[in-house]
Amino acid sequence: MIQTAIYRSVIGAYTLGIRVFSLFNAKAKLFISGREKILKKIAKALKSEKRPRIWIHCASLGEFEQGRPVLEAIRGRHTEYAIVLTFFSPSGYEVRKDYKGADYVFYLPVDSHKNATAFLDLVKPKLCLFIKYELWYFYLTALKERKIPTMLISAVFNNGQGFFKWYGGLQRTMLQCFSQIFVQDAGSVDLLQTIGITNVTISGDTRFDRVIKATTELASLLIAEEFCKGSNIIVAGSTWKEDEVLLHKTMSSSSLNWKMILVPHEVHKEHIEEIERLFGDDIVKWSSWNGKTDKRVLLVDKVGLLLQLYRYGQVAWIGGGFGKAGVHNVLEAAVFSLPCLHGPVYHQFLEANELVAQGGAFVINTPDDLIGSLNAFEDKSVYEKASSAAREYVFSMQGATDKVMSEVNKMLERS
Repeated sequence: MIQTAIYRSVIGAYTLGIRVFSLFNAKAKLFISGREKILKKIAKALKSEKRPRIWIHCASLGEFEQGRPVLEAIRGRHTEYAIVLTFFSPSGYEVRKDYKGADYVFYLPVDSHKNATAFLDLVKPKLCLFIKYELWYFYLTALKERKIPTMLISAVFNNGQGFFKWYGGLQRTMLQCFSQIFVQDAGSVDLLQTIGITNVTISGDTRFDRVIKATTELASLLIAEEFCKGSNIIVAGSTWKEDEVLLHKTMSSSSLNWKMILVPHEVHKEHIEEIERLFGDDIVKWSSWNGKTDKRVLLVDKVGLLLQLYRYGQVAWIGGGFGKAGVHNVLEAAVFSLPCLHGPVYHQFLEANELVAQGGAFVINTPDDLIGSLNAFEDKSVYEKASSAAREYVFSMQGATDKVMSEVNKMLERS
């Protein structure tokens, strides 16, 4: 099949490119080093495992958080199974490699017929769950050939994707490998029907369940409590350079009576130093906190704290809205009743669109826009209207995990 040969060539070229890139890029180096003798590592880890297994695969950290409510629901209900969790990206694996909710956490070997066969021979999953967009041809076709129930969770489809183009035959084949597909909206159902995919259920987005549960799992963060005491706080999460430049110009305004917790998307040394130079004497790093609260900006140079930090704010700035990939997760802030402010690139995300439409989020293009919004929020009635809209939107969308679990339970009963 020509498309299969092209796919194999693309994967090979991608892997070779990553190897070259790894010579001077830390993330690419982790991608390669993490997969060194990966099948032998998996074999050794599973050698003494007698329980049947469930395999859950995520591309990266965002997909993990999306699938996490289902993973934890399986863990709580089906303790007789071992859970094998895999990641494609280092940004997922390196953060969650010690995650206690799974029994085993691995990098996924690069997609090939040989690797897929060897991996499935070792893991022997009774059920497989892929999260959102992560589709691999050789793994999926091997799962189908072995008649292993396979589910796609929290997917969203649009007519710009290859599945719906004349050249998307291989991608359509991959979709046909799934026993059940759970999508976030009715539009995805309609699109899938145009290509003959009918084993589809509207479940909604499991991330709503995740962020709601997270509000019950909070730990006290003393540094944040000390910094925020008595001040209006904007929590700026997952920021990129364009966000940080805008935020710096905003915080430089003498008319603004706000402080900021800044949580950049990238916390490597060079980026942290760049932010320090940008904000100058107005900033203090989390790692250098000395108890002094005269600084207006707290720079969080540590990963894994963002969701919990949102609760200390009155307003959230969500990063990514000036880049091609678009705005990051608005739900983690909205669940804490924070009105969300972000740049103009957000239309590709259903929840961001809906939150704007319902008055819980606002699009910002310039520092003056942001200053105007923050000043407007000092009117209690304006603030409370936006705050309530943000929280009510999130809580109105919960329940996707229960819908997915209903099918998971049925599949496990039949296995």
